[in-house]
Amino acid sequence: MSFVFVRQRILVLMKDFFIADAPRFENAVVTSYFVLSSLQLREKRQGGQFLTVTLTDKTGSMPAVMWDDFADSIGACSEGCYVKVQGQVTRYQNKFQMALQRLRFAAETEIDPTDYLPITHFNIDEMWEELRGYVSRFTNPDLRRLVFAFLDDPAIAASYRIAPAAKVLHHAWIGGLLEHVLTLVRVCLATAPFYPEVDPDLLVTGAILHDIGKVRELYWKSSFGYTLEGQLIGHISIAQGMLIEKVREIEPFPERLRILVEHMILSHHGKYEFGSPKLPMTPEALLLNVLDDLEAKMQTLRNAFASAETQGKGPGEVTDWVRSMERPLFNSRAYLKDGEAPQAIAPPVDGRISLLEDIPEGDQIPGEDAETPPVD
Repeated sequence: MSFVFVRQRILVLMKDFFIADAPRFENAVVTSYFVLSSLQLREKRQGGQFLTVTLTDKTGSMPAVMWDDFADSIGACSEGCYVKVQGQVTRYQNKFQMALQRLRFAAETEIDPTDYLPITHFNIDEMWEELRGYVSRFTNPDLRRLVFAFLDDPAIAASYRIAPAAKVLHHAWIGGLLEHVLTLVRVCLATAPFYPEVDPDLLVTGAILHDIGKVRELYWKSSFGYTLEGQLIGHISIAQGMLIEKVREIEPFPERLRILVEHMILSHHGKYEFGSPKLPMTPEALLLNVLDDLEAKMQTLRNAFASAETQGKGPGEVTDWVRSMERPLFNSRAYLKDGEAPQAIAPPVDGRISLLEDIPEGDQIPGEDAETPPVD
């Protein structure tokens, strides 16, 4: 590792192995720093325990296992902390992982935080100004006042600009919420002219405010996760409360508009089982739900394609099983460009494609007795 001066000339280690580098280091022993995203003790079949963790940096996450001598590690480390590890990069069921030999807590003075949280590829200032520009062009002055009451609030704006849109699924990076919302607004404006029943200003208001509660639902420091408020209340109810507060601040505000905006917030997940307390009932709420879902799914698709490429999969192969979409995905654009025929997909087991993470009860944990054990 090499060194660099950052943060008031404190000497820290430059991280020279990232998760995305795994294909170049297959079977090599590496030493590097990560965020510990998860930590769990599991039982061995022969008795005793082993440690499974998830190591994360700004390029992705990797599962890892430590079979022995981990007592001191779990005593000093917890989820969300920085760790220094040494281990062998291996591949199991076409996924990269690490068999750990050493793991210890790493102080913040040893690391550069920018190495550990993924960040949007787009310019945050430019995205923010574009979003404000769309609001400035509203023809409805009341909706313009309402949205700017949020965007001009220093505390809300500071979080809105950098918050992730999710912990894991879509747009899970710094600036992800803004990136998701801006893309959604663009799609809404492009779609609304085809549906005269839809009020464009009301639709865009819903697009900008539907996930506003995520600025309080999520935290982002060394890793992404849910705040206590996020776990107990959730971003839909948080957003509803924030809307009521802002309406009171800018009164008088039309009651009918307040009801319609609140309905979009409450119904934007589209189904009761997805967390919405109401189903979409207005043209704007229905279109917002469909386009929001589409925009999130397309980013999930991009993530899956990028992960497949990192794993070394070719254009003719499907991705791993994507849990949130309950299927593997296939990059048709790369496939047509490459000209290869797709490989055959293994037949379903019991009516579904087996998840790679599933290990039948009683089966040996893969690699438990191997010289260089793969990770379950």
